[in-house]
Amino acid sequence: MTMNHRTPVTVIGLGSMGLALAGAFHDAGHPTTVWNRTPAKAAPLTAEGAVLAPSVAAAVGASPLVITCLTTFDDTRAALAPAAAELTGRALVTLNSGSPAGARETAAWADGLGARFLAGAVKNVPAAVGAPDTLLYYSGDRTVFDEYVTTLEVLGGDTVHLGDEADLAALYEMAVGAMLLPALVGFFQGAAALRSRGLEAAGMVRFAGKWLDMIKSLLPVYAAEIDSGDYTDGASSVNLFLAGAAHDAELTRETGVDTSWTAPLDDLVRRAAEAGHGEHSVAALTEMLKKPRRTV
Repeated sequence: MTMNHRTPVTVIGLGSMGLALAGAFHDAGHPTTVWNRTPAKAAPLTAEGAVLAPSVAAAVGASPLVITCLTTFDDTRAALAPAAAELTGRALVTLNSGSPAGARETAAWADGLGARFLAGAVKNVPAAVGAPDTLLYYSGDRTVFDEYVTTLEVLGGDTVHLGDEADLAALYEMAVGAMLLPALVGFFQGAAALRSRGLEAAGMVRFAGKWLDMIKSLLPVYAAEIDSGDYTDGASSVNLFLAGAAHDAELTRETGVDTSWTAPLDDLVRRAAEAGHGEHSVAALTEMLKKPRRTV
């Protein structure tokens, strides 16, 4: 298929992820128009043949499919405001962070302008854009997804529509994204402990990967327990994790590594035990998280 038969695409926002998105479209043969507040960021793309629009309105008007990759939903609406009249009848796909409420507000804003709205999230790093196993999920107008799914699959082979509710992608983004920082800080704590002994952090990478594989294997088990509300399988019990909390203090004394970031997690485990979940699966912590904590 020649470039002239590919869907024209506009990408608004050329940070590292926006550059990767626009590059993937251009490399796949889609006529690609870009716009960024700092035009110089478009240089790598224009050198390859992408078109830098002189204004955001011109960029939106250039393509039936407009992809935004800005930081938040507020940023997206602010950047597109000068192009409001051009959005009518176009498909608008947002790939940014933000809350479900922000997605709903943006969906209503886009609908009021006559745009067809789809919210999405890229669940990987910029270097992975375009790979067969890269996950992107979307929510909102199903007709937009169905019409442009082949084009959207250029960004990643694992492309999913979650449902017609515009906020689902943001909800899943926050639900899944909540795992990232605790996992990384756990790795950083381990690395700090190794460095305190003069050992290289690189030495734990293979073992940490195996550990993450094990955790991954447990997720379907825990999800089934959470969905059923049956936590009676205590193979990995709350009490087991409660007993392990003391190890953090020992690690601090021995290595000088700051483990204070685990205190709220230890407190969550303690409260679950006090609520009667001590011999239950650690997945019962979900029940504690469902309830706002009482403050004095």
